[in-house]
Amino acid sequence: MDWNFILKIIIGLLIIITFFQVIRLIELSSRLAKNKDQVTDRSNKINGLLLLISGFALVAFFFWQRAKWGHLILQDPASEHGVLIDQLWHTTMGLIIILFVILQPILFGFSFLYRGKETRKAHFISHNNKLEIFWTAVPTVVLAGLIVFGLIVWGKVTDVNNAKDAIMIEVYAKQFNWTARYAGEDNKLGDGHVRFYAPSNPLGVVTESMYQIQYGELETKIIDDKEKLLIEKNIGKKKSIADRIARNISKQKMYKAYYNSISEEEKMAGEDDIVVTELYLPVNQKVAMKFRSQDVIHSAYMPHFRAQMNCVPGLSTQFVFTPTITTKQYQDYLGKPDFDYILLCNKICGNAHYNMKMKIVVVTEEEYELWLAEQAETRMIKNM
Repeated sequence: MDWNFILKIIIGLLIIITFFQVIRLIELSSRLAKNKDQVTDRSNKINGLLLLISGFALVAFFFWQRAKWGHLILQDPASEHGVLIDQLWHTTMGLIIILFVILQPILFGFSFLYRGKETRKAHFISHNNKLEIFWTAVPTVVLAGLIVFGLIVWGKVTDVNNAKDAIMIEVYAKQFNWTARYAGEDNKLGDGHVRFYAPSNPLGVVTESMYQIQYGELETKIIDDKEKLLIEKNIGKKKSIADRIARNISKQKMYKAYYNSISEEEKMAGEDDIVVTELYLPVNQKVAMKFRSQDVIHSAYMPHFRAQMNCVPGLSTQFVFTPTITTKQYQDYLGKPDFDYILLCNKICGNAHYNMKMKIVVVTEEEYELWLAEQAETRMIKNM
């Protein structure tokens, strides 16, 4: 725990409290002195100067923050669409900063220049059509331009046609880790359903082999429980065993019904899928990522690729992008040989949310094909 930081916060809070207490004392002393006319030219001038100083201090504080922590912002995008995202970001933030730097001095400057004076009287203006049209039309045009620009970028990024000829990968979220599933040689991911989740089938993939394994496991449990039911004498335990048998029979029926509802092509598609705990991506190749969640809403966030998509229970979502810089190239660019791309959860999903991450490695096409062949061989050995 950083005690120096905590001490600074406490001191800052004490200074703020002291400041307001001093103001309160001045107010009370004025009442005791029966000074009915507390607003004077002198007080207006002091307040105007304080407001002017605070306004320029705010602008100076912004530039100080930019100089102090500007190096912490995300580095160059490592994906094709990331360039568009950054262009939208720079356009929006650039406009905001320009308006901030121009309007803040004007706002606080006018507050000082046109402060209250005994010799000055305020003019009441009910409305001014020209001014109202001007300050309504200009922001409307600017904001409409930003919205159209944003919609164009978002349309390009989320175009469903982008998924054509892309490498198919599914990312499965659950508290508090990620698992990835690569399509095999057919480049088709098998069907998956959360109700098929089991220790032997952690992603709930629906294939013939998985169906036979899970159906068989349930059949074994049912047979064992029926044998226990015959010799059990305790009425409470007999009821518990009978309920468990009924649940497992119901689960068998659900497995069978769902399995029979999908096509043979879908059943076969998942047989050659490869399950891994690290993402390997080939550079300059389109990747279509599908996302599912087992429990709560998660959000798959890949900051360096400017990609993010919610993972919703019971729903499959998708994001397509093309990595443009390998991990090794980005390490050289940053001068950090230990750098890794990461996939984070960007939704607070529980007490270990902060630790929900997955390593992403972007490699050359040749390295990717070699890695994929190794994973396929490992899967075959496990299934033997």
